Amino acid sequence: MGLGIAHVISSVAKLDVTLVDANQLQIDRGFKFLDILLSKDALKGKITDEEKHLAMGRVQMNTEIESLTDVDFVIEAVSENIDVKRDVFSQLDKFTPENAILATNTSSISITAVASSIKNPEKVIGMHFMNPVPIMKLVEIIPGLCTSVETLSETILLAKAMGKTTTQSSDMPGFIANRILMPYINEAGIATREHIDTTMKLGTNVPMGPLTLADFIGLDTCLAIMKVLHSQLGDSKYRPAPLLQQYVDAGWLGKKSGRGFYDYEERK
Repeated sequence: MGLGIAHVISSVAKLDVTLVDANQLQIDRGFKFLDILLSKDALKGKITDEEKHLAMGRVQMNTEIESLTDVDFVIEAVSENIDVKRDVFSQLDKFTPENAILATNTSSISITAVASSIKNPEKVIGMHFMNPVPIMKLVEIIPGLCTSVETLSETILLAKAMGKTTTQSSDMPGFIANRILMPYINEAGIATREHIDTTMKLGTNVPMGPLTLADFIGLDTCLAIMKVLHSQLGDSKYRPAPLLQQYVDAGWLGKKSGRGFYDYEERK
């Protein structure tokens, strides 16, 4: 998701951005893929060839978090794991300017808990981007307990510069989107996948059914969010469905792995 965020910052907000990943192979792949994405935008007439060239020129890539010594705003987009996020934020606290805003792209984890790992928790905020970032218009903004008004205002301004519509959630497990969405997906196991998805598409006028949506999100991500909801809220209604756990254990993570509730290898 970090690549999608960098894409929108460089192309839509027209700001310089440094994409950091510890894996050089991922960096190389990311730069090539960004070029492909921007080329597609140019072919579709969304941007000109010159704008594509300028957008690519705004993007730098690095494997070292120490490269972020002169940034104004950081958006962390590591895996949905509180310990991993805290470790990243403790490193950011060492190398980024004291006045830099540190945002975590999380779909369920407490912003206040993440902020507790740094010296200036008032500079920490949540930005929940929807995937794929260049297409989805929404960003949920989540202030933590210590987030300052200035941090919130600057974050909203950045999201709007990226062409996004923002909503604001309190710092509660799942925020708005996933507090509603994940139990809906978790309960979708009472008929065949086709009947479940068709019922919700035609019966409630949503663009895709819950099981197709879960495959696009990633079943491992869905499971991680359900575990956060269950552990933080303590209500049995948030207990992850055994089938969801079983699919993740099998490596059936959805579209990204080739198989989830649906088999995407068969569709090729």
